[in-house]
Amino acid sequence: MLISGEGTNLQALLDAPDIDVACVVSSRAGAPGLDRALRAGVPALASSEEAETIAFLDEHGAGLLVLAGYMRILSADFVGRYSGRILNVHPALLPAFPGATAVADAIAHGVKVTGVTVHLVDVDHQEVDSGPIVLQEALAVSYDDTAAEVMERLHRIEHRLLPEAVRLYGAGRIHVDGRRVRVSR
Repeated sequence: MLISGEGTNLQALLDAPDIDVACVVSSRAGAPGLDRALRAGVPALASSEEAETIAFLDEHGAGLLVLAGYMRILSADFVGRYSGRILNVHPALLPAFPGATAVADAIAHGVKVTGVTVHLVDVDHQEVDSGPIVLQEALAVSYDDTAAEVMERLHRIEHRLLPEAVRLYGAGRIHVDGRRVRVSR
């Protein structure tokens, strides 16, 4: 799992009894998510170097990579190495509002609905937050909602949707056909 901050999505995966988190890499030293991993007995590393990250992931047998608040752009070589095995969670209904300021952008745009997207990251879609969409869930936005209030509600959705996507991946139920994803039963 790759993180950069608090690690609340990491905690959602750690709390899921049927999901095994092999290791955690943070792009930021001192990220609270690293402490969450270590308290759970999960090997953790702070590194902004891709070669070091790759070595650590491979050493710990990471099969599926989960980007949860990972605030670095991965190189095409990195993505290609793990092609088809990288999930990202994003606080917007993609393809609307990609990037690091999705919630603020959605509110500034005056949306009535936003949401959460879990998508695959792949080399064919090099734009940020542009890979095939696995799961989405909408959230109504009121005129008076602040970005913090919306983000708090989006986190609750993320904490449900991300473990669900990891389970689907683990069960071999995610099938990609170009940009479209079919989830089999």
